[in-house]
Amino acid sequence: MTGSAEDQARVFARSWGAEITRPGEVRFRIWAPGQDELAILIDGVSRAMRRDPEGWFELHAEGVSAGSAYQYLLADGMAVPDPASRLQGGDVHGPSVVVDPARYRWRNNGWTGRPWEEAVIYELHLGTFTEEGTFRAASERLASLAELGITAIELMPVAQFSGNRGWGYDGVLLYAPHPAYGTPDDMKAFIDAAHDHGLMVLLDVVYNHFGPDGNYLNAYAPDFFHPERHTPWGAAIAYERQPVRDFFIENALYWLEEFQLDGLRFDAIDNIVDESSDPELMVEIARRIRSRFPDRHIHLTTEDNRNITRLHERGADGEVVLHTGEWNDDMHNVLHVIATGEVDGYYADFADDVWAKLGRALAEGFAYQGDVSPHVGKARGTPSAHLPPTAFIDFLQNHDQTGNRALGERLTRLADPRTLELMSAMLLLSPHIPLLFMGEEHGDEQPFFFFTDFQGDLARAVRDGRRREFASFASFAGSEEEIPDPNDPQTFMSSRPDWSTGSTDTGRRFLARTRQLLSLRHERIVPLLRQAAPAAGKVLMAEDGAVAVDWRFGSATLSLRVNLSDQERTLPAAPGEVIWADPPVGSDTDARGRSSRASILLTVSETS
Repeated sequence: MTGSAEDQARVFARSWGAEITRPGEVRFRIWAPGQDELAILIDGVSRAMRRDPEGWFELHAEGVSAGSAYQYLLADGMAVPDPASRLQGGDVHGPSVVVDPARYRWRNNGWTGRPWEEAVIYELHLGTFTEEGTFRAASERLASLAELGITAIELMPVAQFSGNRGWGYDGVLLYAPHPAYGTPDDMKAFIDAAHDHGLMVLLDVVYNHFGPDGNYLNAYAPDFFHPERHTPWGAAIAYERQPVRDFFIENALYWLEEFQLDGLRFDAIDNIVDESSDPELMVEIARRIRSRFPDRHIHLTTEDNRNITRLHERGADGEVVLHTGEWNDDMHNVLHVIATGEVDGYYADFADDVWAKLGRALAEGFAYQGDVSPHVGKARGTPSAHLPPTAFIDFLQNHDQTGNRALGERLTRLADPRTLELMSAMLLLSPHIPLLFMGEEHGDEQPFFFFTDFQGDLARAVRDGRRREFASFASFAGSEEEIPDPNDPQTFMSSRPDWSTGSTDTGRRFLARTRQLLSLRHERIVPLLRQAAPAAGKVLMAEDGAVAVDWRFGSATLSLRVNLSDQERTLPAAPGEVIWADPPVGSDTDARGRSSRASILLTVSETS
């Protein structure tokens, strides 16, 4: 540990919530424009708060310190938690607790992160990643992930939600780590440990809605929402109102400052509608973050089914200006259709011209760039070829694509093993940024289900809605009762990876292959990515199961030739040094162009 105590502490002062202003004094502040009067109950004692004309209530309370419990008392007597609570004394309905964020002393306070081109992302759910389901237990697995070649952990949302079990996308207290996973200090210690191993930590945050249980904002701040506009989860949030805007912008800054995170993944931003603001919320969040942390590698990624590029445009020198990368569902969807033959739901968009779509996604990012989507019946996307390959995050599996299946099957249960091997090599050696879902590295076959911990009518509504959702799928017609109840604790427990698989012959082969591919990526692909330029990719062939794509990086060309068919194909020649061939060159694959069935080849060539 180096530096002074002040150097080792990290505190972000917010406009919302409880902030320790000096020893023995705490400032409490909440926006409650729907209330004329408001009191706060601190350690059982009620104190009046002062209201300003904009609806902000504030109190500087003497004799209060870290550990004090508090709730806001509305005019009708209802006691509600702090929406900006850093810590709850219990569930989302009870008292909040004053926290002193300066108490934690960072070992790695000088950590500045890693460049984006080095990112190999490992998505995990804290509650199921280990049997204990805690930050402390997860810390014990970090060394093995770093040794494997992972460079970034991506945590599914950890903001507190109702109950103990859940994916995290129904959070209601967006500043408070979920207590089933541990305390705020436990989360900080997990991030510190990750940095010990050279691992970045990214956090998934949800700003498009609040969960259905435990959100009391509408009781005292109805102006937080637009009752006349709706999202799939309820009334739309009024992002154009400054207090609302500050709530989310400060939340992003809070996680990055107080928890020393390396980046954020913004969930479903197509449902963050802020058309009347200039700049829109997602632009302002990125600008504020870039301004506040100019000397750190901060990576901001988005999930957005619109396939837009305006948030990810690069600067004149290729630098990231706003957001770093976009989850590329097009790449997943086309590979899933090839691997499984499924064309239900949104996979219908990839039922035709599947090889052309795969080639385009590899070379240009999105497969849909303004083309009409059969699934939604209208054009989707914008041209994306001008972005560097590192603007796209690819995956074969993730929480959504696995857990939103009726039975939560992984690809190891759905795809031909050889096809999966080839796709995994393509994922880990392409110039896009790869993402693995927990357990994928050893070929895990355990399902990952959708699970919740709701009670009563809400629990029944979630269970029945889940079953209705799949009633239209031919494979479940008349057998919806087979779909697991999300509220059954067994559904949650069955979603843990089977870590013993890594000790089987099959698991060891998976791990060895993953390790070998990631080592090769860091050695041969990452140096090329530092020269990533616009319009790097070019499709040379994409038909009948065979795809040939070249990417230019300065004077170097990375060539991919893959044959996913069961027939021999002749592909364009791949000149240069062979860096990966499966089967090996000289056996069944010819680097000059002839390709056996089920094969992959990557080469690197230099031009003068």
